[in-house]
Order: sequence, then C-alpha cells, then structure tokens
Amino acid sequence: MSTGEALRLERLCKQYGSVRAVHEVSVQIEAGEFISFLGPSGSGKTTTLMMVAGFETPTAGQIFIGARPVTRLPVHRRNIGVVFQSYALFPHLSVLENVAFALKMRGVSGSELRAGVNESLSLVQLGGYEARMPHQLSGGQQQRVALARALVFRPGLVLLDEPLGALDKQLRENMQLELKRLQKSVGTTMVFVTHDQSEALTMSDRIVVMNEGKVEQIGTPEEIYETPRSRFVASFIGESNFLDARLIGKTDQGPLLDVAGLQVRATWQGFERQTGPVILMIRPEKIIPLAAGSRADNEFEGVVQEAVYRGHVVKYQIRLCAALPVLLTVAVAYRASTPRFQIGEKVKIGWDARDARLLSDEAKRPSQGVPDNDEALLRVTTAADRMAILPS
Repeated sequence: MSTGEALRLERLCKQYGSVRAVHEVSVQIEAGEFISFLGPSGSGKTTTLMMVAGFETPTAGQIFIGARPVTRLPVHRRNIGVVFQSYALFPHLSVLENVAFALKMRGVSGSELRAGVNESLSLVQLGGYEARMPHQLSGGQQQRVALARALVFRPGLVLLDEPLGALDKQLRENMQLELKRLQKSVGTTMVFVTHDQSEALTMSDRIVVMNEGKVEQIGTPEEIYETPRSRFVASFIGESNFLDARLIGKTDQGPLLDVAGLQVRATWQGFERQTGPVILMIRPEKIIPLAAGSRADNEFEGVVQEAVYRGHVVKYQIRLCAALPVLLTVAVAYRASTPRFQIGEKVKIGWDARDARLLSDEAKRPSQGVPDNDEALLRVTTAADRMAILPS
C-alpha cells in the first residue's frame, strides 16, 4: 500500500518554562522500520512523538522526513498517519465514513474513495463492517478502524501513541503480533510509543529507551535486554539483580570480582572501564539451581527465603551464604520434573560468567521534574485538533 519514509531527529529539544522535557534527542529511523520509543511516564517519549507529528513545536533541533525538513511545517503538510490511545474515532460516523474521512479531506471521491476504504479495511480484517458505528465495535475492532484510517491515504510514516493501552491483556498481545504483521505487509515506517517493555520487545526492529527527556540507549530488542548500558535500562527492561562489586583481579575470560566477600567471575562484554566500584547485573532467569555434579562458572550456596508460583516460572528469593547479606531473585521454569524448593531449604545455584553484565556504579541522575507528557497529548485530542492532521 505504501512506501516507508526515513525519519531523522537531530538534537531535538523541548522546554516548558524551566522544565526540560526533551533534551538533544538524535535518532535515525530507516524507511520501513518499526521502532518503539520506550520509557516511563514523563520520560519525553510522547512529547517527542508530538513534535514529529507537528502538534508541538521544538525549542531546538531539526526533524526530517525522508530528505524533507519538516520542523516548521504545519501538521497537515507532513502527510503523517497518527493513531491515538483513545482511537479518536468520530462517534457519529460509521466505520466506512470514519476511514473515508481522511480521503475526502484530500479530495478523493467516488470509486477511488470506495476502493481505498475497502483496501484499508481488508488490511485490518474488517471487511463487512462498513455500516457499523464505533459503539457497536469491540475495543480491538475500534483500534483496527483507527489503523485503517491512518493507513488509507498511504502515508510513508505512521505514529502510534500507546494504541493498545486500552485493551485487555490477551487482546493486547494478539494485536501486537497483528500490528507487526500489518506493518510488514504495507511497508510503512511506524514509530510506536509505549511504556510496556514486553510490547516493545515483541514488536520492534529497534527500541529507543528514554529517561528524563534523554535517550538512554538505542538497539535491537536483544541488544537492549541482553546488553543494557545503564542501570536504568537494565531495571526498566525486564527484571534484574544488582550486586555491588569490586574488581580484584583478572582471569583469562575476564574480570574477577568481590561481592560481599564472594569471588565472582564475569566478562568485559559491553563494559569499558576496568577500575573502581561496579555493579554486577544478572537476570533472574540466568541463574539456575545446580544439581549434584553440575558445574557453573559461579557457584554459591544459599537459603530459600521466599517462593512464589507464577505459572510458567517459580520465583525464589535466595539469600547467599556471604559475609554480608546478598539476596538474589531466581526464576526457574516450572516443569513437572523440576524440583520445588521449600522456604528455609539450603540450595546450590550458579550462572555462566557470560550471562552477567558489568555496569558503572554511578549515581542516578537527579530528576529534571519532567511533567507527565500525557498533558501534551490531551491538548491535541479534541475533534477540531484531530481534523488538523488532514488537509483542508
């Protein structure tokens, strides 16, 4: 249906009085890429999206769609599809009329309009729903109509601001795969804003992790999860154990660390500085119980403090036998053949040195007092403002 366009952000900034909402965000998004801006509320991700859409004016920096500079272009001249969290459907218009609206505002009529609407509804698997009103649709169906309306005029770039947030868990997970399939089939570039880590990992070609108005890391889902560059990224994406460590030597494979009197082996992967205090990060699922005769790079004895059944895994809190208290969260895949540990039971656990990561032991940056950026979104979701994305 469409050909994706590249998007380039160069040192993009947004200031609200004394509050720095977005600070020098630079990202190169390739044509046809599905990229997610991920971060907590107030991280600047929605404000960044609104600047790309044209609803917010940057304080500084440049925005390019393809080779076109669009930083100062009005909304309707950017030719961007936008899908809001609330779907923003016109309640008094049918499905056909909602989707056709974008084409009508562009001067399309007659058989060409009908063909475009049919094609777009077919893409989102809503053929036959043309006469229904929004209130007659489920949440998932309304979201599909919003997508069809954003795609019907064949934009090279579609922006989506948490469009799955209002759906229940099962439907949201189904729609994640459906949206990814749709994006690949139409070839458009999609920029997706979310605070849901699982959503970003499932759908994205790459992820831009934001915190306090800045980009913390850009990478593929595997790079972001397996090789986080900061404690924030490691803690925000998935679950992690963080251990205060001190470098005390080297082995052929990498550094030797002291953690509360215990010697721990690690690797230098993704870590450059080799002196001073560090943080050792290990994911709960990377730690395994060691049966008699099993070996690992790092082997420790501990006592089970807590056990929680979570369906697919059992999560244990295990206190290591160390000079100082060291408490680890361990996630063990639940199978009928897997032994269950009891609270108070002594266990032996371990992990491969390659599964741990070293992070700089730096203090968390002080908060900039960034407001909840949903306020910016609320200013553009009236019917009049939604119509502003379409040419008059």
